Amino acid sequence: MTLTDLDRVTLETTDDVKKVERGAMRAARRSRRRAEEGDHSGLASARGGSKWFVLAGLILFTIYSVGPAWWLIVSATKSKEQLYTTNGLWFADFRLFENLASLFTYQDGVFGLWMWNSTVYALAGAVGQTIVALAAGYGLAMYQYRGKGISMGFIIGSFLIPGALLTIPSYLLFVQVGLYDSAWAMILPAFFGSFSVYLAKVYAEGAIPPELMEAARIDGAGEYRIFFSIGLRLLTTAGATIFLLHFVAIWNAFFGPLVFLRSAERWPVMLGLYSWLQRGADSTVDLTSLVITGSLVATIPMVLLMLAMQRYWKAGVTMGSLK
Repeated sequence: MTLTDLDRVTLETTDDVKKVERGAMRAARRSRRRAEEGDHSGLASARGGSKWFVLAGLILFTIYSVGPAWWLIVSATKSKEQLYTTNGLWFADFRLFENLASLFTYQDGVFGLWMWNSTVYALAGAVGQTIVALAAGYGLAMYQYRGKGISMGFIIGSFLIPGALLTIPSYLLFVQVGLYDSAWAMILPAFFGSFSVYLAKVYAEGAIPPELMEAARIDGAGEYRIFFSIGLRLLTTAGATIFLLHFVAIWNAFFGPLVFLRSAERWPVMLGLYSWLQRGADSTVDLTSLVITGSLVATIPMVLLMLAMQRYWKAGVTMGSLK
């Protein structure tokens, strides 16, 4: 059986049409690929531009943050004359050890006493506030009781009250109860902080499953045992955050000690350095260099505390990722 001339013409025409269609499809794919490559290149250039913008912002923020600390370190190594005659951002003659010796021997070593006072006030106040805040936040998050909404309203509303407004009433109260010019005037008020309670309450709502508490109750555990054995363990990250924030706040406190403490031997380090700065100089020692060196030494405990407590935040983040 042979093909007729008409059949041959039809087949040839069909093959030509298919060739044309395949060519058009290939051209369409090439144009679409070029358009996608153009979009990707434009997106990549936009991402590259935003990356450099973010990097520049981070560099400026780093310089802004590290600059004062660098100036403090450099200035603590200089003498009085070099503070005013040399570049403030670079070293001159290294006098750090001489400045440290003068710092800890001036006025019979009162700076060491001020450092000890700050350590006692900050540790006792931060530990007390951490325990109170975790207990109160745990109770607000885990239990239902009449008046819970009102108590939360009071806690949140207390955020609006500036701490300076409580200074005069606190002063009058401390005078009446005999706490004025004593260490308890710095420690007891530090036990209570509404923001810490709210922070602990919010964290407890997400970190402590109610099912875990019910299982502990079924096993016969009491509420106190549940709190100390389960609640506190799950609130470690919140506790570390509250402790660190209030340790730094109490360590850097100035207005409260200025009002509540009269005796120089009870002053914290910040108030003591301020008293030296107000005097400026005496007949034997330049107090400006002592204030700068003392400020550098006073920052060391906070840096060490921050480094030591990093593992608690890492453990909390890991725990949250595995829940």
